[in-house]
Amino acid sequence: MNLHWLLASPRPDGVPCQRLLYQGLRAAILDGRLVAGARLPGSRQLASELGIARNTVMFAYEQLAAEGCLLADRQGTRVAALAVAPSAVVKAPAWPALARRAALAESAPAGPELGAFAPGVPDVANFPFRAWRGCLDRAWRAARPRHLGYAAPGGEPELRAALAEYLATVRGFRVRPEQVIVTAGTQAALDLCARLLADNGETAWVENPGYPAARTALAMAGLVLHSVPVDGEGMAPMTADWQAHPPRLVLVCPAHQYPSGEVLSLPRRLALIDGVCRSGGWIIEDDYDSEFARGGPALPALFGLQPDAPVVYTGTFSKTLYPGLRLGYLVVPEALADVFAAASASLARSGQGIEQVALADFIQRGHYTTHLRRMRRLYLARQQALRTELARTPGPETAIRGGAAGLHVVLTLPDTLADTAVAARAAERGVVVRALSRYALPPMRCNGLLLGYGAVPEAQMPEAVRRLRWAMQPD
Repeated sequence: MNLHWLLASPRPDGVPCQRLLYQGLRAAILDGRLVAGARLPGSRQLASELGIARNTVMFAYEQLAAEGCLLADRQGTRVAALAVAPSAVVKAPAWPALARRAALAESAPAGPELGAFAPGVPDVANFPFRAWRGCLDRAWRAARPRHLGYAAPGGEPELRAALAEYLATVRGFRVRPEQVIVTAGTQAALDLCARLLADNGETAWVENPGYPAARTALAMAGLVLHSVPVDGEGMAPMTADWQAHPPRLVLVCPAHQYPSGEVLSLPRRLALIDGVCRSGGWIIEDDYDSEFARGGPALPALFGLQPDAPVVYTGTFSKTLYPGLRLGYLVVPEALADVFAAASASLARSGQGIEQVALADFIQRGHYTTHLRRMRRLYLARQQALRTELARTPGPETAIRGGAAGLHVVLTLPDTLADTAVAARAAERGVVVRALSRYALPPMRCNGLLLGYGAVPEAQMPEAVRRLRWAMQPD
C-alpha cells in the first residue's frame, strides 16, 4: 500500500510530523479512502517509506486505535469498520456563496459531442494535415522569441493582414488589417464585445431559439437579455420589442441561424440596421457557417451593408478547420480598432503566436480556400444523402428545415413525439442528436431535432438514419 501522500509537500509550518500523520490517516479513514479491513504497513515499514521516526508512526497508530479507527492484533494493523457512515462524520465545508452570475450559466447539452448527427461537428478526418503541417514547420523555422510569449495586441500582424485580404475577396469588406482583432474563438469575441459595447444592466437582444453559450456570454457580462423570435426569415422583432426593450446590443446569426438554420432576409437586414441606428445600439454579427452557403451567392453581410453602420463582425475557424485550433476574429469599425486591440490584450492575453503565423501562411498560400471548396462539395453530398435516407426510411411524418448553409438541418417532429425523449432514445443506439426545445426560451415552443451531417460519411448514412427512425417509434 502506497501511503506517501500522507505527508506530501507542502506541509503546514509549526505542526509536528506525528500530528500531521495522525490527521492524514484519520481523515482518510473517515472519508472512505482507507476502507474497512484494509491492512496498513507495519510501523517500521511505514516509517522507512515516509522517512520519519518509527515512534512518530507508533503515536499515530496508537491514537487511532484508542479512538476505534484502527484494530491492532497479531495479524497487524487494520482499518476498523466504523459504526457511523463516513458521510455523517465528515461535514462539508461552509464555502462562501458563488457570485449571482454563476446561476446564469446554461447547462451544456448532455451526452457525447461526437457521433452520428452531432450538430456543428466538422469532418476533421478530411482536414488537410500535410498542408497544415508544412505551414507549422515554416512558422517554427522562422520563429523568434516573441512568438513564444503573448501574441501582439489584436493578434499577429501576418494573420490580421491575411484575414483582411481574405474577407475583401469573399465578403467584399474594405477593411485595414488593424480592424481585424484575433480572438480565442467566438465566445471570447462575444465576451469582448459585451464588455466594450454595453454597460451593466443594458439590454441585449438574442435570437429565440438561440445558442445557449452565446446567451451565457452576454448575461455574465451583466446584460439583461431580451429574446426575439426567429421565423422563416430569421430574427423577427416587432414594434413592441423596439419600444419596450430598445437594445444596446443585438446578437444575430444572419447567414445561418443556430439552431433553426434560417437565413436573415435582406429586408430584415436593412430594417435591423435602421432600428439599431435609431436606438443607439450595436449589432454583433455572428457569421456562423457562412463559408458553407449553398444555392448561389450568399447575402451580403451586415458589416459594410450600409456605410458607417454600427456593426461588429465575428468569425471563427472552429467549423472550417478544427475546433481545437481555438482561433477566431472580430472585424470592427476603424474608429474602434485601437480600443479593441488594447482591450483584447489586457483581458485575454492571447497566445498561439506560432499557430497564428501558420494560419496566415495557410490562408495566403490558398490552402484555406481550396479546403473550403472541397468541404462544401462534401457537405452538400452528405446533406443530400441524409435527405434521401429520411425520405425513404419509414417513420412518423416529419419535415426538414434549413440546409441553405452550415452543417446541420432541423427535423421537425409531430406533437405526439417529444424531441427530448427521441434524443434520449437515439443516444441508446449511438446516435447523437440535439432536441430543438433545449435551445428555446419561454414562451417559444419548439419540437424538433438538430441533425448534423458534417461528420457522417455517405456510406454510414443509411444505418444512422435507420437507428434514428427506431428512436422515433412510439413506445
